[in-house]
Amino acid sequence: MRVLGVDPGLTRCGVGVVEGVAGRPLTMLGVGVVRTPSDAELGDRLVAVERGIEAWLDEYSPGYVAVERVFAQHNVRTVMGTAQASAIAMLCAARRGIPVALHTPSEVKAAVTGSGRAEKAQVGAMVTRLLRLDAPPKPADAADALALAICHIWRAPAQNRLQQAVAAHRTSGASGAARAPGVSRTPRASRTPGSSGTTPGVTGTSGTAPEPGASAAPRTSGASRAPRTLKGRTA
Repeated sequence: MRVLGVDPGLTRCGVGVVEGVAGRPLTMLGVGVVRTPSDAELGDRLVAVERGIEAWLDEYSPGYVAVERVFAQHNVRTVMGTAQASAIAMLCAARRGIPVALHTPSEVKAAVTGSGRAEKAQVGAMVTRLLRLDAPPKPADAADALALAICHIWRAPAQNRLQQAVAAHRTSGASGAARAPGVSRTPRASRTPGSSGTTPGVTGTSGTAPEPGASAAPRTSGASRAPRTLKGRTA
């Protein structure tokens, strides 16, 4: 698996290519930074980032591109520039049909160092150790790009198994819910709670409703009932 990691930014956009598979030693193929002048127009800076990333894609032909997921920051201007550079990286990959994966900084730190709160120096030291480099890559954006590529190589197998399981579950659920065309289930007749299945107000066992216009026989009042006998006297 060959992955291009991109640490997005307008002034410095870190890029790094790592090759290998999970559980085996990894190899760094290249690392660098795409730079743009801070005093240039925004459109020109975005074009420079696009050309830089396209050059890396042409040279290394990665099978995947891993980009750092943008998260909220207090500096709105900084996060906007990061988001714009991130979009450029995803656009370049999508235009070539290369799958793109997004990883948060905490995910990358946890994958490389074992702690999602690791400092940049710790990330750089672990990247140097994992890739068997002589010194940590400079600047820190370059080291972060390599860390993104390492993170994706290690996390991709588990993510692929999860995605396959989710897809299989959706497929089985859709096939179970499918029915033959034109066949519908007959709804069951609802029954009034407490009813015995006969029509209210109608005596008998047939349960049929009375004919239109017919009225049920009035119930006899208590006055017409047979008198009760109590101790030989009439009530």
